[in-house]
Amino acid sequence: MLLKTFGWSFAITAAGLALAGVLWGWQGLAIVAILSVLEISLSFDNAVINAGILRKMNPFWQKMFLTLGILIAVFGMRLVFPVFIVAITAKLGPIEAVKVAIQDHDRYEALVTSAHPAIAAFGGMFLLMIFLDFVFEDRDIKWLAWLEKPLAKLGKLETLSIVVSLVILLIAATTFATAVPVHDGEGTIDKATTVLLAGIGGLVTYLVVGGISGFFENRLEEAEEDEEDEAAKDAAPATAKQGNGSVVGLAGKAAFFLFLYLEVIDASFSFDGVIGAFAVTNDIFVMALGLGIGAMYIRSLTVFLVRKGTLDDYVYLEHGAHYAIGALAVILLISIKHEVPEVVTGLIGVVLIGLSFMSSVMRNRKEAAEGNGSGTKSEVASGA
Repeated sequence: MLLKTFGWSFAITAAGLALAGVLWGWQGLAIVAILSVLEISLSFDNAVINAGILRKMNPFWQKMFLTLGILIAVFGMRLVFPVFIVAITAKLGPIEAVKVAIQDHDRYEALVTSAHPAIAAFGGMFLLMIFLDFVFEDRDIKWLAWLEKPLAKLGKLETLSIVVSLVILLIAATTFATAVPVHDGEGTIDKATTVLLAGIGGLVTYLVVGGISGFFENRLEEAEEDEEDEAAKDAAPATAKQGNGSVVGLAGKAAFFLFLYLEVIDASFSFDGVIGAFAVTNDIFVMALGLGIGAMYIRSLTVFLVRKGTLDDYVYLEHGAHYAIGALAVILLISIKHEVPEVVTGLIGVVLIGLSFMSSVMRNRKEAAEGNGSGTKSEVASGA
């Protein structure tokens, strides 16, 4: 099971490190390895979130996530996206932007860094909406009940998460962005406007992609509920049963928009990794290779969590991952003005997920002990 799931990751790691050694020597190999570890540490919570969504899809779309999805993640977000950002912010043509990325590493790093406020605002708002929609929803299983119960009551107010996100965006734009002017040769531009527009763009992207995927998912669930013939249910192409007993297998439009939603989530998580990678190297190809290897492990880990039914066995993991998302969203917004070390970002996610895992283990042990106790009592009663 482990080798089958992580086989491609192991193979790509070996090939990638070998390629790095041939092209850039031992130093390049070491840098690629460091970037891979950096990406894994920063995006571990991403795997948990992705697993919660991926388990709703059928095997075909799960494979699409590992194949087409990894191409989008590596070449799209780690290679093309930074160049695209440079072209827009520096008002360069696509060809000229590519030349800057390849030939003038220092200028390329400076241009991407100058675009960080917009990137951080977009990704921060998208991730913040994921977190708020999670904590404002009333769930049967609560990890931090003292916090989640009152938040669930507040969540009965519609659009509360949007209001809270916009208030936080306004605070970030007026406190962090105004102190970061940019000189474009025509004067000084206040970054507050850029941050506001990028943040609203992240919010709109979340509402559109998440709303469309939720719409088709709800339509599919309604269609399943209307089916009265059990044979027709078994023949329905859009559903299937997983080994852990949970209903999965979204297909068609529902799965397609969930796939898009997954890719946007991955893009938001990759922002901090791409920016943080400049602390290690400003070579675009070294960066893409190292972060790409890490991204492959995150995808393999996502599939592993789905196939093992880990989220069903350790019920607080999803909570810990969403709290990590909330922390990352806040860190991205703070980083508009203040530099936040990548080790802090990575450790916060690891600690929160670790605590949620330990809480899940303790919960399972408690339920097992209660089950054994009740079983013994029932045996004594029946014997008497």
